[in-house]
Amino acid sequence: MTPISTAPRVSVSTWALHSLLGTAHPGRPADPAATMMASAPGSLDLLDVPTNLKRRGIGTMELCHFHLPADPVYRAEFAAAVRESGVELWSLLIDDGDITHPETGEASTDFNRQWLDVAGLLGARCARVIGGRQAPIPETLALARERLRGLALDGYLRGVRVMTENWYGLLDAPDTINALMSDLGGTVGLNFDFGNWDSRPDKYDALRQIAKYAESCHAKAAFDASGNIDETDWRQCLDILARAAYAGPFTLVASTPGDVWGGIEKQSAFLRENGYVLDVPPANTTPQE
Repeated sequence: MTPISTAPRVSVSTWALHSLLGTAHPGRPADPAATMMASAPGSLDLLDVPTNLKRRGIGTMELCHFHLPADPVYRAEFAAAVRESGVELWSLLIDDGDITHPETGEASTDFNRQWLDVAGLLGARCARVIGGRQAPIPETLALARERLRGLALDGYLRGVRVMTENWYGLLDAPDTINALMSDLGGTVGLNFDFGNWDSRPDKYDALRQIAKYAESCHAKAAFDASGNIDETDWRQCLDILARAAYAGPFTLVASTPGDVWGGIEKQSAFLRENGYVLDVPPANTTPQE
């Protein structure tokens, strides 16, 4: 259960493609029939995502758990689609649950454990779990440490590195993250998200304080009404990781609503042209839907 250091490269989360995928599948802690959000049939099937990414010179992806149907046949087909495309499934994003909740925390821990099984079967390198939605008081921090250690071991036995994120009530401040990550001693990694702290007036300073723990990154870019990237904000966030010697994927989690693939390609080009990633797109390739 040692920290991961890999090559900087472009990655895409299925969340960036949600407007194309459309459907969110049921499956919540203690309520398997419930869904996290409203959904409608989309124009893109999840099985086609790996090849669409590969055609655009993107060889790494992340999968939101609610984008994956429960059907074991479909899951096997998705695993095969990832293998056959040559795209790396970097992380399974377990986007629900609260392991620190006083009443449903155990159910959420079991929910995460079940999804770690799925991550292992899909061949994912990592899985991101929510550290907790409760206030960071000593009792909830102790519970988070205990349950994250247990999940890290569960992940290790399945060949999956467990990570958490600067997100929600428990891990919404750098002091808490630094204390928790220090106590965990490297058994759990950190997914470093640019966008979760957009509302903080000290956003950049707060991100600098946790950058040393980053093993994965949600490189959220902001777009204006014309589809242009807020390059000033994005570059500041990217440079924080560069100065921390970050080595890992830059996963795109946002795009332009009217031109999803175009927005992804614009972000990919920015990362490559400015030297943040090492991978390059294939020559003479025409992307197809």
